[in-house]
Amino acid sequence: MAYKRKLDSFTTLVDIIARLRGPAGCPWDQEQTHVSLKPTLLEECYEVLEAIDEGDGKKLSEELGDVLMQIVLHAQVAGEEGEFTIRDVLHGINSKLIHRHPHVFGSAKVRGARDVVLSWEALKQEERGTTSLLAGLPRGMPALAYSQALQRRAARGGFDWREIDGVLEKLSEEVVELQDSVDHVERVREFGDLLFALVNVARWLDVDLEEALRLANEKFSQRFCHMEASCRQRGVALSSLTLEQQNELWEDAKKVLPE
Repeated sequence: MAYKRKLDSFTTLVDIIARLRGPAGCPWDQEQTHVSLKPTLLEECYEVLEAIDEGDGKKLSEELGDVLMQIVLHAQVAGEEGEFTIRDVLHGINSKLIHRHPHVFGSAKVRGARDVVLSWEALKQEERGTTSLLAGLPRGMPALAYSQALQRRAARGGFDWREIDGVLEKLSEEVVELQDSVDHVERVREFGDLLFALVNVARWLDVDLEEALRLANEKFSQRFCHMEASCRQRGVALSSLTLEQQNELWEDAKKVLPE
């Protein structure tokens, strides 16, 4: 029997999730908790990023719907536990947006996007009652993204290089220290310092590290698959080729799949 509700209504989504969680609902949905839903929520977020990278508007619309479903599902679970409801979620985000945009909903004045960012961070600290700019950063973020967010906040607080030359010199210094490391423990520490310095370079160049690395991963994956396909056509195993032969295949893949 058809579900007779407006399919473009947010209320319909809330009702569907409630029904799925209800006594006559779906066994899978009924079993879910905030913890069990964590991997699914993360996966859906990555699928949104992939759709954006592909420039696929239809896919992006679909993936955003999946993320919205996750939000409503979490709110439904919370409501059943007496924690909060979807109305609390909406009230919270609406209140936050109004409070953090006094230049739009109040009388505050800003001179540009940088002023907005500084005001946003100050208001966040005020709301949370914290004194550190670094408070509130989720430690469960991917390490590179966390490092970039960490350094961005520190820079907003005035802790930053005066020019990019100093950042690049620091990067070179960390490469030398990695080369000079003598054991595994030191190597791990120095490699971490090198990555941290590289994150700083990316911030100065306004490069999103996660996006840059995703693109590099995808490029490598496509070129490597092309090498494997070439080997299959020739009836040989990639691992049986010499380094020189593999390099030839790699260069061919680069010509077929340029930047």
